[in-house]
Amino acid sequence: MTPIPAEFHDLLKDEAKAFLFLATTMPDGSPQVTPVWFDAKDGRIRVNTAKGRVKDRNMRARPQIALVILDPKVPYRYLQIRGRVNRITEEGGDEHISALSMKYEGKPWKKMEGQTRVIYEIAPEHVDAH
Repeated sequence: MTPIPAEFHDLLKDEAKAFLFLATTMPDGSPQVTPVWFDAKDGRIRVNTAKGRVKDRNMRARPQIALVILDPKVPYRYLQIRGRVNRITEEGGDEHISALSMKYEGKPWKKMEGQTRVIYEIAPEHVDAH
């Protein structure tokens, strides 16, 4: 696991409200990119989505990902990370998405009937800080 440079840790904090652009790979090898909410814990990046969505299917089948975290105040300052999803869990998924909703929208997330939320932990393997 490659550490994120200390001078970019501010982008990982809740106060930054930075978005993460997650790139996964489709079955035919083409890229798929989605802006997502995220947080960081113990040097890993965590994202959350509903089970069965495209990014869920892609990360389960092909755990190699790339992402960009863009500084919302200075768009030319960003982290580019390539890594691997090293943990997928439904445990705590609803609580995690609710915490992310508080971070980004300032209100609790409202559970959708029949939806299962999943947390994906990404271990950075290559980090470019710009």
